[in-house]
Amino acid sequence: MINKTLVQYQDLGQISYKKAWDYQQTLLKEVIDRKLGNRHLAPEQQVQQKSHLLFCHHNPVYTLGKSGSLDHLLLNEQELAEKGIEFFKINRGGDITFHGPDQLVGYPIFDLDCFFTDVHKYVRYLEEVIIRTLAEYSLESYRIKGYTGVWLPATSTQAKRKICAIGVHLSRWVTMHGFAFNVNTNLDYFNNIVPCGIQEDDKAVTSLQAELGKAIDMNEIKQKAKKHFQNLFEFDFV
Repeated sequence: MINKTLVQYQDLGQISYKKAWDYQQTLLKEVIDRKLGNRHLAPEQQVQQKSHLLFCHHNPVYTLGKSGSLDHLLLNEQELAEKGIEFFKINRGGDITFHGPDQLVGYPIFDLDCFFTDVHKYVRYLEEVIIRTLAEYSLESYRIKGYTGVWLPATSTQAKRKICAIGVHLSRWVTMHGFAFNVNTNLDYFNNIVPCGIQEDDKAVTSLQAELGKAIDMNEIKQKAKKHFQNLFEFDFV
């Protein structure tokens, strides 16, 4: 019986959103094609399935999910151009969010047939990766019912603060898109949107740097997140 839980990790570094999106779709097709091809083969003839975990950072960009409202983008085309920010409507779930330098963006291209076919469980696992990573910095984080992502609890002086946004898309149980974890992210960019479409006074956006009062090494964060991905999803890197 072939091993069904192999994952190839790639750090794409700083990359444009469009280039990363195109690459995700290429890998998605490869994973789906392998899956469909194996269905017609005896077990001993099947090709080893391989999933992918991509980490990257983007040039400044706003992305709007398929269920989002364009009204949540507070800039017009000219203002976007003047600020050097791109904009894309995409096929993930969720509303509008920001991607940019010093933010850890993760794109798992996972064949969930090799893990579990439960999209809600998958999203909870993505959240758990970040929750466990934050715990290594002595930060307690949690989920809020009805709001996908990872949050820090309110304090006497601060609202509940979202530190990681999540939006995914599945095709034949293969995932794409993923999470955006604000590490050393410039939070001023969030002033130009209604982040994730949430317009509530008791909810805000934050970053790891803002919470700890110092910049965090991105390679350190990547290694911690990789470890928690591997432990939670129980796969081997190749």
